[in-house]
Amino acid sequence: MVLVSTRSGDREQLRDFLRSRRARLTPADVGMPTAGKRRTPGLRREEVAVLAGVGVSWYTWLEQGRDINVSAEVLDAISSALRLSESERAHLYLLAGLNPPPAGCTRGDAVTPELRHLLDSWRPPALLRDRYWNLLAVNDAARTVLGYGDTDHNCLFTFFTNTRYRSVHVHWASVAPAVVAAFRADAAHFPDDAEFHRVVAELSAVSPEFAELWERHDVAAPVQAVKAVRHPDVGELIFDMTPLVVADRPDWYLELYNPRPGTGTGDRLNGLLGTGVSVPERTAG
Repeated sequence: MVLVSTRSGDREQLRDFLRSRRARLTPADVGMPTAGKRRTPGLRREEVAVLAGVGVSWYTWLEQGRDINVSAEVLDAISSALRLSESERAHLYLLAGLNPPPAGCTRGDAVTPELRHLLDSWRPPALLRDRYWNLLAVNDAARTVLGYGDTDHNCLFTFFTNTRYRSVHVHWASVAPAVVAAFRADAAHFPDDAEFHRVVAELSAVSPEFAELWERHDVAAPVQAVKAVRHPDVGELIFDMTPLVVADRPDWYLELYNPRPGTGTGDRLNGLLGTGVSVPERTAG
């Protein structure tokens, strides 16, 4: 339980937001009967309270922005009663002084054609993963250059168990602790999420190296990184890897690789990938 924010600006925004959400609904929208003449546009406060399973006085105080105890469960009930979208629900949390829950996203969610087109159009390696580091999509260059195969389903599993992936990454051993520390930092945001626990348990069972690093409890935030790959056909390739959050899927991440300036990687990559659009290599500075 926490206190609703006492800042006047938040109180006013909370009041106006809840009133506007009530006003756009009718009793018929929520399956309630309409009786008599109504002077209030949309739902009444007492109707929202009934739908959410809270007291009328308590809901009135919430809408007035008073300093009262409020929980995530109650805000979820009000969100459901008012038919709030995911973005509106997060906004209600913020106005009430709570951190919004993570956006819902399941492993089976479809990758949009727009994201697939972006991956396919990105000439260097690129991939899309979720918060658990499950691979959602990879482009052909990521398969050719980085060693991803058809059986790879999770970046962390690939890093520790894919022999080809490990063989082409020049600094695999020195990078491994930072990779595990970054995954622990991600998992720490969702301590009760069973999927993170499943990934750790399953990978620990097949990779003693991962299990040993996980037990260190090191934590490091994921950052933009330099990736060095030694491909058997063209030699060393060096990339700047930038992770980007997908705007409407905040637990999806695009990892885009760019040839590092001044390393000759762009030319070697063009030779490896064959004909088509060439990969430009920017000059340093």
